[in-house]
Order: sequence, then C-alpha cells, then structure tokens
Amino acid sequence: MSPLHKQSEESSHSSAIRVSEIDKLSSKLLDLDLELNSNIPTTLWISDLHGEGDRFKSILRGRFGMLFQTCKEALPNTFSSEKIQYLTKIIRKQHYLEDDILRMDMQDVILCLVQVLKYKLTNIKSHGIEIFRPEFRDIISRLLSGLPVPDPIFEEAIISNRLIAHLSYTIRQVLLDRIQVLGDVFDRGPQPDKILRILSSHFYKDMVDYVYGNHDILWMGAASGNRSLIAEALRITCRYDHFEFLDRLGFNSSQLADFAEHTYPVDLATGNFKAKTAKGRSMEKALAVIQFKLEEQTIRDFPMYEMGSRLWLDRLAAMLHSGSTETLNDSHFPTLDYNDPGKLTDEEHHIIDDLTLQFTSNKRLKRLLRFLFTKGKTYHIQNNFLNIHALVPSTADGEFEEFLGLKGKDLLTFIQDTISQVGEKYLAGLTQNSEDQALFFYLWCGPKSPFFGKHAMKTFERYFLRDKATHAERSLFWKDNMQTAAFKRKMQLEFGVQRVIFGHTPVNYKKGLQMASEDGVAINVDGGFAAAYYNRGHSLVHTPHQLYGIILPTPSEIMEAERKLESAPLDIELIDEFPQPMKIKDTIAGKKLRQERDAIMQRLVQCAEQNGWHSTPL
Repeated sequence: MSPLHKQSEESSHSSAIRVSEIDKLSSKLLDLDLELNSNIPTTLWISDLHGEGDRFKSILRGRFGMLFQTCKEALPNTFSSEKIQYLTKIIRKQHYLEDDILRMDMQDVILCLVQVLKYKLTNIKSHGIEIFRPEFRDIISRLLSGLPVPDPIFEEAIISNRLIAHLSYTIRQVLLDRIQVLGDVFDRGPQPDKILRILSSHFYKDMVDYVYGNHDILWMGAASGNRSLIAEALRITCRYDHFEFLDRLGFNSSQLADFAEHTYPVDLATGNFKAKTAKGRSMEKALAVIQFKLEEQTIRDFPMYEMGSRLWLDRLAAMLHSGSTETLNDSHFPTLDYNDPGKLTDEEHHIIDDLTLQFTSNKRLKRLLRFLFTKGKTYHIQNNFLNIHALVPSTADGEFEEFLGLKGKDLLTFIQDTISQVGEKYLAGLTQNSEDQALFFYLWCGPKSPFFGKHAMKTFERYFLRDKATHAERSLFWKDNMQTAAFKRKMQLEFGVQRVIFGHTPVNYKKGLQMASEDGVAINVDGGFAAAYYNRGHSLVHTPHQLYGIILPTPSEIMEAERKLESAPLDIELIDEFPQPMKIKDTIAGKKLRQERDAIMQRLVQCAEQNGWHSTPL
C-alpha cells in the first residue's frame, strides 16, 4: 500500500469517527433541548408523616386531590367544575358513568381523557410507553397522535368502556412526577416501616426526594450505635405502645420489659407517662432514666454543645436525698445513685448493651434505613425551591447562627457529610467515630440543630416536674425571621433559590393560619399529619400552571365520604399561578442543562470544522 493511499485511508477513518461523534453529540443536544423545553414535573410535597402508614397509603392512592386540578389544567376553560368533577369520578371508578344532566357519551369521555393524558405526557421525558397496559397500547398511542382508530372504539360499548378503564388507569399512573418528603416518618404513629417500604418500593423510589427530619435523625443515630438515642427511640415507641412495630422489626424487648416491670412497677410510675398499657408505662419510665444518664454523659463529653442546662440528674438526686420532693410528681428512682447520678446500674448496663447490639445488627431496620442514608439529604433544591425539614439556624437579629464554626449552607453541607460518613460505616458494619455519633444526639435535640429549632427539649421537665411553666419549649428565631423580607432575601441568596419550603411545625388552618407567607417565599407544609397533632395534614403541589396547598381531610372525613360514595372534602390554598406553563429552562436545573448544552454545541462546531463542514450556531 502506497503512503498516499494509507494516508487517505487514515483520513477517511478519522472522518468517520468524527461523524459518529457528531451524531452522538447531536442526539445529546436534541435530548437536552427537549428537556429544557419540557414542562416542569408535577411535584407533591408531604411532611411529618409520623408513622401514619395506612393513612399515607390511602391518601397517596388518591393522589392528594391532584386529579381535579390536573383535569382543570388540561381541559378548555369552557369546561364547568361539574363536568370536571364528573370526569374525575370516571377516572377514579375506571368505568363510564351516565349523567342525565351533563349528557356526555362514551366518545366524549374518551376524547376528554385522551386530552388529559396528552397534557400529562407532553414533553415529559420520564414517561415511557410502558405506562400503557398492552391490550390498548397501540390504540392509545394512535389517539394521542391524532391518528385514525377502528370504528368499534367508539361504537361498541364494551370496547369503549374497556378503553375508558385503560385511559383512567394510565392517567392515575402519570398524575405525579416527583414526591418531596420533608422528613419525620418515625415515631408517634404505628407504621413508619410501611411508609418507608412504600417510598423505597420499585414504583416510587426513583420519583422520591427526601430531606431528614429530627425523628429520622433519632432512628438513624440509634441504628448507628448512639446509646442515648437507642434508649430515646425505644422510649417514644413504648410511649405510644407500638409493640407490634417492634415485633415486625424483630426486636426482642423481653429483657427490658422484665427489668422495667420489676424496677418501675406501674403503680409507682406517677410521672406524666403516656403509655396506656402497664408494660408500656414501666418501660417508658425505665428507658427515660437510662436515656437521661446516657445523654448527660454526652453533654459532659462535648461542652461545645453548650447544653449544660439539660443536666438534671444531680438536681434530682439532691431533691430526693434531702426529701425536698414537693416539686416532683414522681419520686421513685431506685436506680439513681445519689453520689453518682449518671452512673448506670449493672442491670441498666446489661439492658442497653443488649439493645445496642440489636439496633446495630438488625437487618430489617437496616433495610429501611438504607433508603434514608442513601437517598436522604439535609436539604434539597428542586426547580427554584429550597426544601428543608425545619430551618436554617438563625439569630435574633436575623443573621445565620454559627455552630461548630460553620453557618448557613456550609453548616448544612458539613452535617450532610457527617451523616453520609456514618451511613457508609453503618451499612458496611464498621466501627463509628464517637464524635460523629454524638453529633446525631445534638441534631436530634440541640438548639442550633437545623432539624429541631427550640431552645431545649424538655423531656425531663414534662415527665417529672409539677410546674407546667417549666415544660415550655421556646421556639427560636426561624419563624419570626422568615416573616421579614431581609431574612427571606438572605435565604434566597445563600441557596440561590426563589422559595423556601419547610415542615416540622404544624399549622392549624382552623385558626386561620396559612401555609404560605404573603409573598409566597416561605411555605410551611406540615399541618399535623399524625393523630398526636391535628390529624389533618397539609401537602403542597406544584404543576406547570399553579402552586397550591392542599389541606387534607381527617380520617373521619375520609370514612364519611366513603360511606356516602363521595370524594373527601379538600381545602385549597392557591399560592401562585403562571400565565404560561413553567419549563425546565426556567429553573436552577435548567441553568445547568443550558451550560451542558452550550459545551456540547461548542464541541459539535469543532467536529464540524474538522470535517470541513459549515455549522450555523443554534
């Protein structure tokens, strides 16, 4: 082969490689353009579920009242509320319903449902053909594309009704694109495990974003081996008599129960214990005493936490020793050494050692917490929103509060790094760093924790002091600061967002309180989902056209609606409307995609020039 021929062959080969790269770059560029011009995903926010698994499943199945709003956005403005209600009822029932007043025949219904489905699928890259059941897949695809379909689709009632069922099923599948959980699936309710199994299931896990709440931190810290948090997590469980939950996880609490019942008999447990069963009350008290001893040691070992005011055991021992117990509602503390109040007895040592081994090695608990450790974050930014559980620590004068030498976004990032480090060790069964574990205790109940936000957690006072004034847990400065334009602007600049979404503090709308600030920058989603609060709950929905809050029905309202074969009542709080549908290109994620698109375009031009082609910039 001559050198000239060889050079020509190498040149052709290089040109072919560049053409192949051009095709790949072009494909990627077109994908990015499609994504940038897509409508933003319809997102649901829910917070502070607190173990209400059955209720969460029931309301999630109903998509939190989103069906009506989706149909309203998809159909012409000429459609009345009555007609939209009629269509949503068909979608829920998944079959045609005659209505003598509206007089919509099956063809009318089918065409409306196709329009709703087309609205949900337009430019939404995440939805694929697999959402259609195979029996009517081709027919639905043709209807969406505006292509002719066989006459029996509209003329044979049996076939029409089956198509309505398939369309209704598909619409329900694509109503929701993202779920943003603002933390706290654990404690108070009996089924936190059910909530986590739903969120981590194959159907939901890829659409869920999760930010930690302080009750999640409690259980994550306990599972990683923090002994005071182990006692605390179990104390709260016993406080609500959730022994079936412990059994489902495979915990053996028999040693603890035996110790508690003979050490703290129920007739001597006179403090403000909430458990309704005798065993629960005895265990609640036993765990409280163990918890106080262990957490006081952490407070002494880490003076930088500045939690000395929580050291109650020396004061308790002095009161008991002197007989000055008039301020106490409970004076039976047989395991308290007056000379060394924080010292565990041999039995308490044995109990907590056993529980620590069970927590750190429990495979069922690890399967649940794997989702939180790998999926969860201290904060999450989606579209132009900052999502947090409770707050960003701040001072009385509206500045970011410093903790461990960090504040604002840097503090939350440091906390995230620590949680990730602990999670990696926990999932791998490795030894934990004591400082990392102690931080989990502070994040659970420390005044500068972004998950707590009060000056103290008054567990001791609420249990044992008669004076109710000592029980108050004073909220710090977040709520007041988020009502000022200056601090909201500070938050926007610190995180590069437009709005701040948070939970943690229930909002009682029955008293006229609203989820959103007047300017819509600050939105509080927690409405007391658990029975221990208002038993109602809020959710927030962001569609391409609207941002609105939903005040969810109570369980009794849901049961009454089911009895009447009606939909449960929902109150809507409209926060914002958009004259044009919001696109991905309008969001923070869109800015990053545009940068990626520009880089690809630059490389595409280079490849074209190397091939001797002319390229016109897009």
